[in-house]
Amino acid sequence: MMEEILIQRTLALFPNARARRLLLMLTSVLAFWVIYFSAKDHTKFIFSLRNPLYLNHWNIFRKSFFPETLLDLEASPTETELRIKGIMEKLDQLMPPRPFTNITTTTSAKQSRATILSPQDTYCRGDQLDVLLEVRDHLGRRKQYGGDFLRARMSSPALKAGASGKVTDFNNGTYLVSFTLFWAGKVSLSLLLIHPSEGVSALWRARNQGYDKVIFTGQFANGTSQVFSQCGLTPHSNAELCEYLDYRDQEAFYCVRPPHVPCEALTHMTTRNANISYLSKKEWSLFHRSNMGVEIMKNFNPIEVLRCNKSENIETKCQLGMKTPFPSGYTVERRWITVFCKQMELNERKNTNDCLKRKLIYLMGDSTLRQWIYYLQNAVKTLKVFDHHGVGVFKTHVLLDAERHTLIQWKKHSHPFVTQQLFSVKDESYIPREIDQIAGDDGTVIVITLGQHFRPFPIKIFIRRAINIQKAIERLFLRSPKTKVILKTENTREMYLNAELFSDFHGHIQNLIMRGIFEGLNVGVIDAWDMTIAYDTRNVHPPDYVIGNQINMFLNYIC
Repeated sequence: MMEEILIQRTLALFPNARARRLLLMLTSVLAFWVIYFSAKDHTKFIFSLRNPLYLNHWNIFRKSFFPETLLDLEASPTETELRIKGIMEKLDQLMPPRPFTNITTTTSAKQSRATILSPQDTYCRGDQLDVLLEVRDHLGRRKQYGGDFLRARMSSPALKAGASGKVTDFNNGTYLVSFTLFWAGKVSLSLLLIHPSEGVSALWRARNQGYDKVIFTGQFANGTSQVFSQCGLTPHSNAELCEYLDYRDQEAFYCVRPPHVPCEALTHMTTRNANISYLSKKEWSLFHRSNMGVEIMKNFNPIEVLRCNKSENIETKCQLGMKTPFPSGYTVERRWITVFCKQMELNERKNTNDCLKRKLIYLMGDSTLRQWIYYLQNAVKTLKVFDHHGVGVFKTHVLLDAERHTLIQWKKHSHPFVTQQLFSVKDESYIPREIDQIAGDDGTVIVITLGQHFRPFPIKIFIRRAINIQKAIERLFLRSPKTKVILKTENTREMYLNAELFSDFHGHIQNLIMRGIFEGLNVGVIDAWDMTIAYDTRNVHPPDYVIGNQINMFLNYIC
């Protein structure tokens, strides 16, 4: 009788049916734990929580009642998962497996043949010059498929002039290499075989096999001392893990939890390359420095280009949303000249200060974008460094001009970030989350660059991040359509580094992905890939004159 009265009074406190169901659920869970504690020794129970089987049972329970908080990539595919799958399928078609039995069957720069189509004694500025390339193996046999990673460039060293060439792959062992003759003078043509198609196939397979080519070491604060632990982009350990998860964007990072130290105590990170390779010894022979970047067209004589009274009449000012062709410009006397919009020269201090007045500029990405902070600090004397504290060169950098209400800030993108230098993980978020924190207005500018630190890892993590950034930009434009967003593509870098981790082939594929994902967005593009080929810098951190031209292009977009 008393039990019935107690139940009736309890239910009276919860007249709502939904509340009653919740009460019943909590009561059932409580009863389960009471019975479990009664039947099991307490210490055995605590230990069992570390057992993967019991953790799996807990995950099933948590999934039943809290489905929105689980990072479960094996659940029914979301729109993002379907997009990633579609992009991967296209990339696999672009780079099909190529059999590699002996280096003699691979593409040879020496044996390949390049022929100028419709040759002339002289050419006019603005003409197009086409070269037909037939690739052959080391035994002189014509190859029947394409996929070689080539780099075309034209130059006039006396004029400090250069431009990229466009390569079209016919997938049958022939390529069309097109050069637009942007300037008058003696012009030399260059075509490099960076990797043969067999090397491209090997790199693509090796890249997508594992996340363990880089070792992440996390630093946890433990009172006055520091504790170090292994971290990574995937959970590789059976030990208790700290999970740093972004459930909405399905991004994840993990560390082995140090004994008696909370996961929140992670403060810093450093990385080093692991002694792991997914390339065979035979495949590595394709990536010896002597076999990369080999000249194909070295026997060509310079081309004579005349002015022919042709003038350049580009009237449309550089604006956000413009499609950028390839090549997007060229350099003469180290000055970058765009071919798709009219540039203003903003080198004078007054013009630059007027342009930057009342601007909030957020630079998000890697150290190639941090170079902008260093350049502007020296070029615009009214911008003063604000000490944001922090450790090392990868801390947040801020420039201020209080009189003109100008702020320029650089923050590194979050994981993966690859460097042997210690860096903080406390002053950063994934770029989509950083964008979400910006209200935006017509004086707000966001510049994004992504790529160099993603090269050692499977391409899916890069695709996911690019899609998440695209979605964040779309959310930004909904609340503030006047905010300006600019994408700086990644640039070329050194050829002598570990090709499996850092080859420009990886950067080339990432550039293709970024352009596809960002197509149709009202953003500006600064094609650092095109620029660094034209300048022939071959350095992950291009010299100041390249950075200055990138910033000049940036100012043209925002002023």
